[in-house]
Amino acid sequence: MSRYRLQPTPTQEAGLLEHCTHARFVWNLAVEQHAHWKPGRTRAPGFAEQCRQLTEARAVFGWLRAGSVIVQQQALKDFAQAMANFFGGTHQRPRWRKRGRSEGFRIVAVTPGDVRRLSRKVGEVRIPKVGWVRFRWSRPVPEGVKSFRVRRDRAGRWHVAFAAVPQPIPAPGSGEVAGVDRGIVTSAALSTGELLNAPRLSETEARRLLRLQRKLARAQRGSNRRAKVKHAIAKLKARECDRRKDWVEKISTILARRFDVIGVEDLKIKNMTRTAHGTLQTPGRNVAQKRVLNRGILTSAWGALAERLGQKAPDRVVKVNPRYTSQACSVCGHCAPDNRESQAVFRCRACGHQADADVNAARNIAYAAGHAVSARGGLPLGGPANREPQPVLLRV
Repeated sequence: MSRYRLQPTPTQEAGLLEHCTHARFVWNLAVEQHAHWKPGRTRAPGFAEQCRQLTEARAVFGWLRAGSVIVQQQALKDFAQAMANFFGGTHQRPRWRKRGRSEGFRIVAVTPGDVRRLSRKVGEVRIPKVGWVRFRWSRPVPEGVKSFRVRRDRAGRWHVAFAAVPQPIPAPGSGEVAGVDRGIVTSAALSTGELLNAPRLSETEARRLLRLQRKLARAQRGSNRRAKVKHAIAKLKARECDRRKDWVEKISTILARRFDVIGVEDLKIKNMTRTAHGTLQTPGRNVAQKRVLNRGILTSAWGALAERLGQKAPDRVVKVNPRYTSQACSVCGHCAPDNRESQAVFRCRACGHQADADVNAARNIAYAAGHAVSARGGLPLGGPANREPQPVLLRV
């Protein structure tokens, strides 16, 4: 997906919000139909049957007929895909959509004339029932676009994302292998000795966020004051999210261009960030500490970094079993829990090797990734994976 910032006029924004309302209404009806099904009842309607029901509903209700049939049908199509993902075991069951959350819709059957460039930094996209809407031309639009999605985040910003398969970054051909150890104090440590940290809110922004959260707790539900505070919080959160996404894009591009093989830990992030809340019968333990840990994992962008690496360097990212990578010495291979003196210091009890704990783990990951590639007849490797830190710095 290539995402761009939309710049609608107030009239166009009203039309976009109406499309979002119709898409959310159709989606929620589909969710209700499938929630009504129970063993012994008639099978829930599929995509084709729901499209026929949508045609009948549009003939009866004028407000629904005034909207775009493409938007409404694609909402049903998205729901059908979500159900297929659920039954496939890769996603959770589709849930209700709320106003102000997950606002968006999809447009298909896009032709080359539906997207045009007006100037160096301004382009336009044609949206049914709305017309030509301008967007910021921050980079070239992919060729051969057949569909796009319009979204509105909680901060009130509009974006358009054109569906296109990104071109992978070619390997440098040097045979170098890199290991990436993901952590909380250090977001990503490389086997070359480089320590990378995902950007977060500044101290001033963090203090302001805390004040706004306290203000939100005192505000009355449904009041205009509460809505303003929620919007201010959403703007701060969106700023932090944008910085994190930008960091992931830059780091993943640099790693894909520098190394032929990239080793990452095969972490089950979804299981690692589960809440510690229990039930009334068996209440959870250390809930507050687990909540802080979960937030640290999510704000370090573990999953996003691994996902973008896999997309930019396909078949060159090797997932390594994370077991004992933080306890084994990258020089002699001695493995013992006592080797990890602290969160930041690693000292081998056998050979006396001392290094940053995250860098030592990254070298073990690179060593395992290099052996995995060699075992399956991959690229020839150019040097040991546990070499000393190189004087190369990432510039982000």
